[in-house]
Amino acid sequence: MTDAWSELPERAQTLLRVLIDRYTDEGAPVGSRALARMSDLNLSPATVRNVMADLEDLGLVRAPHTSSGRVPTELAYRLFVDSLLTAPGRAPVDARRLERILREAAEDDPQHLADTASNLLSSLTQFAGVVTIPSRARALFRQIDFVSLSPGRVLMVLVTNDGGVQNRIIHPDKPYSQDELTRFANFLNERLNGQSIQALRETLVAELKSTREQIEGNLSEAITLAESAVEAVEDKAGVAVAGQVNLMGIDELGDVDRMRRLFNAFAEKRELVSLLDRCERAQGVKIFIGRESGSPTFDECSVVGASYGVDDEVVGVLGVIGPKRMPYDRVISIVDVTSRLLSSALSRQ
Repeated sequence: MTDAWSELPERAQTLLRVLIDRYTDEGAPVGSRALARMSDLNLSPATVRNVMADLEDLGLVRAPHTSSGRVPTELAYRLFVDSLLTAPGRAPVDARRLERILREAAEDDPQHLADTASNLLSSLTQFAGVVTIPSRARALFRQIDFVSLSPGRVLMVLVTNDGGVQNRIIHPDKPYSQDELTRFANFLNERLNGQSIQALRETLVAELKSTREQIEGNLSEAITLAESAVEAVEDKAGVAVAGQVNLMGIDELGDVDRMRRLFNAFAEKRELVSLLDRCERAQGVKIFIGRESGSPTFDECSVVGASYGVDDEVVGVLGVIGPKRMPYDRVISIVDVTSRLLSSALSRQ
């Protein structure tokens, strides 16, 4: 795609960039006379119209109305954004201020950190900021307790070394007395203390299963409860969202039905999680423009996202959701810098 941008004639690149910049600022079609005046190419409006006609044939611009100016298409934005991603420089961001705020927030619980980061993204871009709550996969297992609530219902309480507490009601295949549950908990605490949650999921349960025969009595049944404990700390549905109301003032998102769908997505968060998961699997900053998101809810939006992590392990994703005519150079910089600083803040814990 980057080659496609560079293959455009130089004056076509310049006019298309001016069109994107002007449309980003004003949200209205741009006429040939205005493009001629703003491009500094010393071209007549007639020549500009010819270039615009060529770009329209390539699917890069369109005229919303017969006598109106042009607006960029999703394809034009894609070519433009790909050219930005390979550019040596980025829009300036006050990294020192962000670093201080995120370091302070990282000393608190993960929810507060995600809320702080999403508010920063929203305030810096004036769009919606979204951040998945850092996974506890790196946390260390400290203690587990089981409390019998009623036949077939057990409250599991899992505590990690970072102060996190997870509660979940589980439903064992058969009833256990409180004495049996206490015995299970003691057994697991002795075996699992100090293990990372990630290690538990990947290796420990399998290791315990392979030694069932060596475990006395019915303690092997504690393995099933241990599996429930691991699942309890891997709920990745938590997403902090800030600045949704910023989208209400954007004309192309102002349709009542579209805005209702957007706000439902922000409230229910399932579509957000699915979209952000795609950013988690990508390297660097990932941009979905319009229909690239694969979700009709966001077909008039762009999403700029990036993962963040600790020690090369991804623990969450952050991003900005706004209109397709967002200032991509600035938003990409903000998302990129924030993801790096958030990773750094978590590494210092």
